[in-house]
Amino acid sequence: MNESNSTERLARITADVLAGGKVTLDDALFLADYPDIDALCDAADSIRMKFAGNAVDSCSIVNARSGLCSEDCKWCAQASRHHTGCEVYDFIDEKELMEAARRNQKAGIHRFSLVTSGRAVGPKEIGRFCDMIRKLSEETDLYLCASMGLIGPDEMKLLAEAGVKRYHCNMETASSFFPTLCTSHTPADKARTIRAAREAGLDVCSGGIIGMGETMRQRVEFAFELAGLDVDSVPLNILNPIPGTPLADQPLISEEEIIRTGAVFRFILPDKAIRFAGGRLRLSRESMMRMLRGGINGALMGDMLTTVSNRIADDRRMFADAGLDY
Repeated sequence: MNESNSTERLARITADVLAGGKVTLDDALFLADYPDIDALCDAADSIRMKFAGNAVDSCSIVNARSGLCSEDCKWCAQASRHHTGCEVYDFIDEKELMEAARRNQKAGIHRFSLVTSGRAVGPKEIGRFCDMIRKLSEETDLYLCASMGLIGPDEMKLLAEAGVKRYHCNMETASSFFPTLCTSHTPADKARTIRAAREAGLDVCSGGIIGMGETMRQRVEFAFELAGLDVDSVPLNILNPIPGTPLADQPLISEEEIIRTGAVFRFILPDKAIRFAGGRLRLSRESMMRMLRGGINGALMGDMLTTVSNRIADDRRMFADAGLDY
């Protein structure tokens, strides 16, 4: 396809999405390979403005239970079979939790999530976490989220009654690639958890990690799978190879590839919150700015589960420089 035809096709696809249409797989693969990355990002940004507005959807997390996970996810520092030296505890100290919540509220963070390691929080443990959530509901104005593994309808209902508004369960990557990274659970298990959250009246946050060895086509497939699940929020993590995990020596993908992925996700998920998540600290400020003006409209801020993120004050300055509202 010559340059003129490529430009016309980009314009047509963009116009179709702006009019409420959906991209096809063929169109998405064309976008993923579009030669002018700035033109691609500018088009994605117009879609972001139309459907998601100019405000940054910010969130933060706290590691409510850490380490000793029975699952075999190759990327994860908390799997018990990987020797990463991560911190191990069953329940976060309640004082520490409340201090973190108040600190995030003071910083203007919109959403706050309790995240636990392990396949699932069991029936005997869920009550203690629900007590923490009720205290957060009573003493803060934060929009509360939870990420507690592959739990079922009963546990989802308890979380909702305690004050949780959104449940997080990352699909992680395309279903075609997932079995090469994890064998202890399946994409079907994750989709079942997402449906249970929906049935309990919760919003859903589900994204994944790019740079784990998947192809760009598999990233596109992944975005379509998330669209099919109609998730509300899509955290886009960049693999941070952690010593002691099987992906410790995984080659890093380029910043251009990361920027391109974010833009293509916006075409496929036009009205969703697509957010910077783990791993972005390795990006240049210019790349992060390009993504904020190229489809991204959310950010996971503060420290991540087992890695360090950008400082909140630095993020706020970057949002302002990008012309976004915070």
